[in-house]
Amino acid sequence: MAEKTSAGQSEAVVLLHGIGRTRRSMTRAEATLMALGYETVNLDYPSRSLAIPQLADHLCDQLRARTVERFSALHFLTHSMGGIVTRAFLQRQKPSNMGHVVMLAPPNQGSEVADFLSGNFLYNWFYGPAGSDLKTSDAGFLSTLGPADFPLGIIAGSQSIDPVSSLLLPKPNDGKVSVENTKVEGMADHLVLPVNHTFIMRDAEVLREAAFFLRHGKFQRTSR
Repeated sequence: MAEKTSAGQSEAVVLLHGIGRTRRSMTRAEATLMALGYETVNLDYPSRSLAIPQLADHLCDQLRARTVERFSALHFLTHSMGGIVTRAFLQRQKPSNMGHVVMLAPPNQGSEVADFLSGNFLYNWFYGPAGSDLKTSDAGFLSTLGPADFPLGIIAGSQSIDPVSSLLLPKPNDGKVSVENTKVEGMADHLVLPVNHTFIMRDAEVLREAAFFLRHGKFQRTSR
């Protein structure tokens, strides 16, 4: 059963995958949340085709089409660039039923991997316009988003399965983003777990902690 308020309304979680992925990458997270009683809105979006501001507009259109205002609370669980798209969306239009947000391995301050590869043809071909939005430059797109003004919990990974990319990043990192660069001003809580960027959204402890934050606005910090 979905979580209910006294008025009989249910709470929902919007799930947003990372760049170059699809909604299928979030299916384990979706199943976990559904088992806890949440409605889920697991979205695909054209992460390789549009810059992040346009992806935020696309997200707005998708949520409007699903009449998400009917839920008593609308939460977000994101992976990687999905968190940046969410920040851009919430900067433009914060839902009246805004709930909690959990970002898994978000490049909130960019990634040195994007800095190093942004001039590479294959990188630009694969990641598209959004790839260059993820650079660490102070003058870049990320600097326009400002502090988080919503209840935000961030889970960062400290292990890597990509030894090449890890060499480009300050330690600790998850192979794509350093722990330090996942942080953003205004966040309510920050947790580091020994997981990697690619599979962080499938880790059982990560999902337990994410679900706890969605309910309580803080992490439980259970041990493995």
